Amino acid sequence: METRPPGAVTAADESAPAIEFSEVIKHYGDKTVVDGLSFFVRPGECFGLLGPNGAGKTTTLRMLLGIASPDAGVIRLVDEPIPSRARFARQRVGVVPQFDNLDPDFTVRENLLVFGRYFGMSGHEIEALVPSLLEFARLESKANARVGELSGGMKRRLTLARALVNDPDVLVMDEPTTGLDPQARHLIWERLRSLLARGKTILLTTHFMEEAERLCDRLCVIEEGRKIAEGRPHELVESVIGCDVIEIYGSDPQALRAELAPFVERMEISGETLFCYVDDPQPVHQRVRGRPGVRYLHRPANLEDVFLRLTGREMVD
Repeated sequence: METRPPGAVTAADESAPAIEFSEVIKHYGDKTVVDGLSFFVRPGECFGLLGPNGAGKTTTLRMLLGIASPDAGVIRLVDEPIPSRARFARQRVGVVPQFDNLDPDFTVRENLLVFGRYFGMSGHEIEALVPSLLEFARLESKANARVGELSGGMKRRLTLARALVNDPDVLVMDEPTTGLDPQARHLIWERLRSLLARGKTILLTTHFMEEAERLCDRLCVIEEGRKIAEGRPHELVESVIGCDVIEIYGSDPQALRAELAPFVERMEISGETLFCYVDDPQPVHQRVRGRPGVRYLHRPANLEDVFLRLTGREMVD
């Protein structure tokens, strides 16, 4: 498997951004969905756009692709102004939507052939590409199967392969592994890493923090359409959390909170779980180890802690 060193800088880092948002605003009626959002994506990097439901991620992607128009601000995609030149920019972009929109009446191979036509490719050109796309998606044995015969993971891999028909410079992916089992998710991650190793640029939204940590060079966290944090995953973990986490389950979390408060930097309660952020874990270990009805997990901080710290632990519908 091809991988890149974390934080590796390439010559592409010095060129014009593959994607650029500058002070972008979007209203729907009297609701501001995107509020002064600014970020850029370098050629050859994977950039993650994270946020809770309703944060404005999908609207951001729609504006990037020229499907929706901003009310203010500047958007550039592969150095083309959006939305005025969106049609030209999208010739160099592959899109993996949140929900598969494959044609159920066609076979795997036919879905690739038909999609290539949208980019003005000849039948001969597409035919020549299909074997490599099927191999990339590990669908060689399913070339003549109809979409309805495929598993969820196979459909997702076909959607990814279809997005590569035009050999795009940039891939825009909206929650690419939602609904997949762990094996299928890891296979998609492997395929995405191989694309990054080939110099492709990826912008993805995801709800899987492990996915963001594994794939993304940099992240932008948004809430209510505003950027609230940006940086490399490990830098965000260090700057936002900066210590270990002990999760304590069971018993009375409120009572435990009062008891452990003198030994903990910060605490949060979610349901029956007490999250303790600690520089020195030993005093907490001593007080909860062996206690009846109490389980605990001591671990390093991760990106999920960052996300929940910034956006809150309460579910948003």
